[in-house]
Amino acid sequence: MSRIELRSALPLILFAWLLLRVEGSIHDYAGVRFVGKGNAFVIHGGSEGIYSSRPTYNATGAPANGDAFIRFEKIKFQRPREFSNFSSGLIQAVVFEVDDRETIGGSAYGGQRAICCTADLAKLGVCTQGEIIHRPSTKNPDWPQVFGVSFKEDKLVATLQPKSIEITETGMYNLYFIHCDPKLKDVTLRGITIWKNPTGYLPGRMAPLMNFYGIMSLAFVILGIFWFSQNARFWREVLPLQNCVTLVITLGMFEMAFWYFDYAQFNRTGVRPTGITIWAVTFGTVKRTVARLIILMVSMGYGVVRPTLGGLTSKVVMLGVTFVMASEVLELVENVGAVSDLSGKARLFLVLPVAILDAFFILWIFTSLSATLTKLQILTAFSEFDTNDIGQAKRMMAKLDIYRKFTNALAVAVIVSVGWICYELYFKSRDVYNEQWQNAWIIPAFWQVLSFSLLCVICALWAPSQNSTRYAYSDDGSEEFDKDDTLTLIKPSPMPKDVRGGPETRSLHGSNSVPSEDVEEEKTE
Repeated sequence: MSRIELRSALPLILFAWLLLRVEGSIHDYAGVRFVGKGNAFVIHGGSEGIYSSRPTYNATGAPANGDAFIRFEKIKFQRPREFSNFSSGLIQAVVFEVDDRETIGGSAYGGQRAICCTADLAKLGVCTQGEIIHRPSTKNPDWPQVFGVSFKEDKLVATLQPKSIEITETGMYNLYFIHCDPKLKDVTLRGITIWKNPTGYLPGRMAPLMNFYGIMSLAFVILGIFWFSQNARFWREVLPLQNCVTLVITLGMFEMAFWYFDYAQFNRTGVRPTGITIWAVTFGTVKRTVARLIILMVSMGYGVVRPTLGGLTSKVVMLGVTFVMASEVLELVENVGAVSDLSGKARLFLVLPVAILDAFFILWIFTSLSATLTKLQILTAFSEFDTNDIGQAKRMMAKLDIYRKFTNALAVAVIVSVGWICYELYFKSRDVYNEQWQNAWIIPAFWQVLSFSLLCVICALWAPSQNSTRYAYSDDGSEEFDKDDTLTLIKPSPMPKDVRGGPETRSLHGSNSVPSEDVEEEKTE
């Protein structure tokens, strides 16, 4: 192959590598080291919600054949050569359901709880010194499942025999590899475990999300059909802001489709396609950023009461770029390679920037909305005073009405968001051990539903129509006013007829001088 051909093939090779570089319900352990926990050395092998096998349990290879199991394959422990001149104690695999967590470990005379059997506990005859303390479950005496392997003298590798554990009770299952010998602290683990639910390889906590994203994909398609048909009917009347809404709907359709295919592929094969996950995360991040920028620009009155953002353009763009970068990193850490049914693994230093930027968006949006509403109220009052232009007054009233509805929708969304955040904090504080895993999917699903609902409201308010131009900015001077006057005016109230007809009012309205605020914006641009 020539160099030119090789270079042209590099993008395809890179894309194929992204698709094949996967992790999934097949948990892969590649040289994982034990970590000291109390008097034991531990490796967390995984945690997943698993539904019980259906009555028609069978061992066929179909992903949705009704069986549920945890299977151990090619599990090997390797120790350094300098520590191979002795026979070791057991390295044990412990599988237990979260409700049976108290059956692992114990303490002598009510002292500090230990995982490994101590000399005091061994004297009481409740365990064997150097092994894991465990007791049968009160619900099922065959659980927890504990089995292991030991190193023979001069052997560098100890291989755990292949084993498959059938799941007969629905629950959150945890796997730990544990040993109690300090001489084995440098041992590494290699191999895989396969976790399967009756309907496929998706972990129980993620399984409902596949159907959810399928429904959301259909919802975006329906919204897209409505919006695109309106665009086609009134293409001459389409405003720039409406084109931005089209972009958000398109990004949402791609995001939901990629999430659905991500979970469907994961469920069918047991491996998670990293490439599809990255695309889903990227489309979602860009969609959320564009949606926030659109709401911010609408709140500032862009295209409605002002032709440009003026000197604020660079600040808006900077905020958008910062948000998309912070969100992308957070979502990639949260989702790429996520296979266990545990809470998000993102650290505080990744969550905090996104939360701060979101708060800044909300503050800026409502501050701008307040200023825009005030401006519209003033312009509406001026238009009502001018009896020569009834059409202008109607346009101002229409703009004011749509902005009031938009403000109410945003206020409701923020209130609901704050309430849901409080519930989410309460849920997570009460669910330390992920015992409520069957309901946990509702938390991420809610945010998707809320953002989609707000998008539907925006589509309803700003849908393309034959009267779309009445919401557009008019450059005839009738929508402009001086910034200094704005600071002194208050919300207008009904005025007597003699005052409305006064010369000062008509002079103020009839002035076509360029306002200082717009001049500053044009200079800055």
